[in-house]
Amino acid sequence: MTDQNLSARIDRLESLDEIRQLAAKYSLSLDMRDLDAHVNLFAHDIRVSRELSGRANLKRWLDDTLRQQFTGTSHHIGNHIIEFDDADHAHGVVYSKNEHETPCDNGDTEWVIMQMLYWDNYERIDGRWYFRRRLPCYWYATDLNKPPVGDNKMRWPDRDSYEGAYHELWPSWAEFWANPPSDDEPQVAAPAPLEQFLNTMRRGAPEPKIRVR
Repeated sequence: MTDQNLSARIDRLESLDEIRQLAAKYSLSLDMRDLDAHVNLFAHDIRVSRELSGRANLKRWLDDTLRQQFTGTSHHIGNHIIEFDDADHAHGVVYSKNEHETPCDNGDTEWVIMQMLYWDNYERIDGRWYFRRRLPCYWYATDLNKPPVGDNKMRWPDRDSYEGAYHELWPSWAEFWANPPSDDEPQVAAPAPLEQFLNTMRRGAPEPKIRVR
């Protein structure tokens, strides 16, 4: 093994760890409301809306959202898959199970639990890894005492229920239900190439888009 190859492999391992730390730091800084620490996990020119970008605008949007919608949160991250586009760009998927103390218009408070995942894009800038963007994909959100059985599993206080785009990112979900097993011998596809597991699961679809506010 050449020194160059060894250096590249060490760099990849260090990059993987730093990206995983990004997700952990995201949860802690958000839950503890350290908005400066939080927004500094994103690229300096992060897009916030059609008109706005940058960390200062992201901080303002977060401040408004957190004060209005939640009196407390806890984000618990789980499975994390990271694949590299090149040495300085990567994408990934990370699961998140969340709890929210949520005030209602009538003065009551509900405890809303949520299951979701993030589709992430990461970029290394000046030697540091940052979020280039995070696309949240929700399965359910509901009061702790109200299991989210049925359709429209996103159920926040004082809002109409809606679907959360948890499964629509993955064509396999619709394919599974549309193709019940037959008597034929099952066919198994070839394993995904290295760094192409997520792209293979997405069936080569374009990068998912964030719905800009």
